[in-house]
Amino acid sequence: MGDNTDTDVTLGGEGPPASPARHRWLVLGILCVSLLLIGMDLTILHVAVPTVSQDLLPSTSQLLWIVDIYALTVAAFLVTCGTLSDRIGRKKVLLGGFAVFGLASAGAAFSTAPELLILTRAALGFGAAMVAAATVAVIRIVFPDDRERAFAIGLWSASHSVGAAIGPITAGLLLEHFWWGSVFLINVPIVVVALIIGAVVIPESRDEHRRRWDGLSAVMSILGLGGLVYALKQFGEHGAISPAYAAVGLVSIALLVLFVLRQRRITEPLLELSLFANRKFSVATGSILVCFAGYIALMFFATQRFQLISGYSPLAAGVALLPMAVANAVGAVFAPRIGMALTNRVAVTTGLLVFGGSMFGLAVLSADSGYASIVALLMGTGLGAGVVTTLGADTIMSNADPSRAGAAGAIQETSFELGSGLGIVILGTALSAIYRITLHPVDGVPPAEFAEAQNSLGSAVEVASRLNDQAGATLRSAAETAFHNGFTIAVSVGGAMLLAMAVVAWRLLRDRREVDDHDDATTSAQA
Repeated sequence: MGDNTDTDVTLGGEGPPASPARHRWLVLGILCVSLLLIGMDLTILHVAVPTVSQDLLPSTSQLLWIVDIYALTVAAFLVTCGTLSDRIGRKKVLLGGFAVFGLASAGAAFSTAPELLILTRAALGFGAAMVAAATVAVIRIVFPDDRERAFAIGLWSASHSVGAAIGPITAGLLLEHFWWGSVFLINVPIVVVALIIGAVVIPESRDEHRRRWDGLSAVMSILGLGGLVYALKQFGEHGAISPAYAAVGLVSIALLVLFVLRQRRITEPLLELSLFANRKFSVATGSILVCFAGYIALMFFATQRFQLISGYSPLAAGVALLPMAVANAVGAVFAPRIGMALTNRVAVTTGLLVFGGSMFGLAVLSADSGYASIVALLMGTGLGAGVVTTLGADTIMSNADPSRAGAAGAIQETSFELGSGLGIVILGTALSAIYRITLHPVDGVPPAEFAEAQNSLGSAVEVASRLNDQAGATLRSAAETAFHNGFTIAVSVGGAMLLAMAVVAWRLLRDRREVDDHDDATTSAQA
């Protein structure tokens, strides 16, 4: 799992060089809480959107920016912030991220106009990118022991997934007693405590080789990643490719291609593409991306199903997802032991198979299946995802040079954020397309109302409430059936992606010794 030496890392700060591991569990607690907040902010606003709309009266475009700008900014800045942390110090970037995140949370809570909320949400994303890019590198420093580091990364990885799962629950609880700004204001006291304790116990570390900062590469990566995520999100939202969004996507891809070419040409690149030459690093990154894509997309679909079909309140829908989050945490915590018992190759492959099999299990359930059937499969998805993301994260950091820990951590976190975005785009688009195709006109529903109902299940429920009893009930039933058809296809596509990744992991995560033994056996058999 990699060596235990960090000879290329220079330790600084107030303490002596031997002090990084002294308060390691307290440091881990701070890092886990910070990633929990980052995960929560991915989903916490979804429940508050109706209240925000009534208060600030944003346009449809502004509301889209309010929801999307956070993840968009996180994904765009992760690589740059990871490399920056290697250069100027991971503690500096981490504490700076805490400060930006806290100030932006306060600003978002008291925003009085849509434009201001969009700006503060973008600042939240930038602060989150600073924190996320530095945390895993700090773990690498304070946990030099392989076994302890694997366990620490398991807890750290679970924090992000659990945060995303409890975001809607937290929002539901807060909105029952306070105004919508409370979903942001809750971050402030937690960040203040983390900032104070972190300043004392977190050790400083950086790459001892002072690399030149390539500003052009930074701009290209930010615009390329940000533009691509935005174009994909727009495509997923509207279900069609408009010339404007297509142009943004093509320009973004061109920028990323130029970015890659530039990294291969310059002597001190912003992103070490050589990291991907290690097949374990590449497979682990791909496994995390595919897993988180399925995890976030399934959470999004299940929330809609619970609220719009089963009639759950936002709070109840969030609580219904808790078993999934708990199973994810259990899988993450015990992943190192599973990996030791089975080898990482077998454990990652098995985790992908369990996750993919659970997705296919959800696909074959009937529309009126009870919660007991659904929750068992949700727990399977959470368990599989927890094992894969934890062992994948540990594999990434174990196979990266310690001096480039920030860059490696940024790539890992980018796989989380891009995975969440791509999961919604790819699987959400599949669901939306099948929903529109299988929702047929209903007698008694005017064409204009039916066109509105075709946008989403939520729109159909709203339209049905305005119609007479018979037409409304018929439209709602038809919409629920169409949604179930789309849900079946979407989770089947997700399951197929996971099973395909399992095949890749099984073939490419073999140790060199296993490859040599296999080649020797093949040669002997041929002889």
